[in-house]
Amino acid sequence: MNGMKAAAVLLFLCFFPSANRVWAQSRVPDGELRFAEFGDFRLQNGRVIHNFRLGYRTFGQLDAGKSNAILWPTWLGGISQELLQFVGPGKVLDPSKYFVVLVDAIGDGVSSSPSNSKDQRLMKFPEFSIRDMVEAEHRLATDVLHVDHLRAVVGVSMGGMQTFSWAVAYPDFMDLAIPVAGSPQSTSADKLLWTAQIDAIELDPAWNHGMPTGPLTGGLALADEIGEMSLTSPAYRVAHTGTDQFGAYLSELRKKAATDAGTACNHIRQRQAIMALDIPKELGVSMAETTKRAHAKFLIVVSQQDHVVNPTPALAFAAADGAPVITLNSDCGHSSTACISLGPTIGRFLVDPSSVRSETLTDPANP
Repeated sequence: MNGMKAAAVLLFLCFFPSANRVWAQSRVPDGELRFAEFGDFRLQNGRVIHNFRLGYRTFGQLDAGKSNAILWPTWLGGISQELLQFVGPGKVLDPSKYFVVLVDAIGDGVSSSPSNSKDQRLMKFPEFSIRDMVEAEHRLATDVLHVDHLRAVVGVSMGGMQTFSWAVAYPDFMDLAIPVAGSPQSTSADKLLWTAQIDAIELDPAWNHGMPTGPLTGGLALADEIGEMSLTSPAYRVAHTGTDQFGAYLSELRKKAATDAGTACNHIRQRQAIMALDIPKELGVSMAETTKRAHAKFLIVVSQQDHVVNPTPALAFAAADGAPVITLNSDCGHSSTACISLGPTIGRFLVDPSSVRSETLTDPANP
């Protein structure tokens, strides 16, 4: 850039500071992992995460009216890199149309977590909530990305829980909310699963009250076995693993299991956040009254055979709100989103919410 051109750019940015942000943003490659540094981050329970940082990735550009931003937080144990599969031409979110923000939720091992905190390692890392995840994401949107309104919040599983929380905490901040296999409230069935997995980790002989004396070779593997048993359905497992294949299947599952204490503590803290989720109780109102706190238009997606996140609260929310429900009929259970394409439906809803009505989508593998 020659001197005259550089001077012109600087003059433009001085008189139009908002352009500075857009210009800087355009120089960051799509999908590159970045971090927002928030210093001491106060949680809803009054505790503080020190040197808090939030991982995120962006795609595309804000349009002139700043009306095309979509935020998508991670699921339980997931990281933003795993969400990349949903972003791109012809995929769920097209960055030529939308400014897409993928966020690493607290405790996922990328954003501040028990596994990577220097000052609050392992179980010294404070308990946090789904609402805390939302507060961090809201600060990212407003303070870092300078976005004061979202077209939509989209999330799967724990990301869907954040979507419900977003819509109630900041009712006018987004036009649309699309929780997929998520919930506004953890049921007793959900809590039984999360408790069993936490117990499995803590019963490992090396756990030592959160200060492990060695690799957690048993606890995390057992937690994964419990999770795998719940992730799909009995019919799915019978169809995909013959009795003569079970030994190899179990061996491979155990081989993939993590053994480090950091991962174990991340798992526990995120599960504790999920178990504490109860938006109606938090507000002190009924489920029907809860829907009145949210102004966004909802598209609620549930799985008929979800053994991980029971769909009952989401369906109750939808009934009270009058929101369309997409019901996934698949032996894949909680993983039905991997077996049934939701991209076209979500795409239509983002453009014209009134065009999407309740329907059941059936897995072509088990019609």
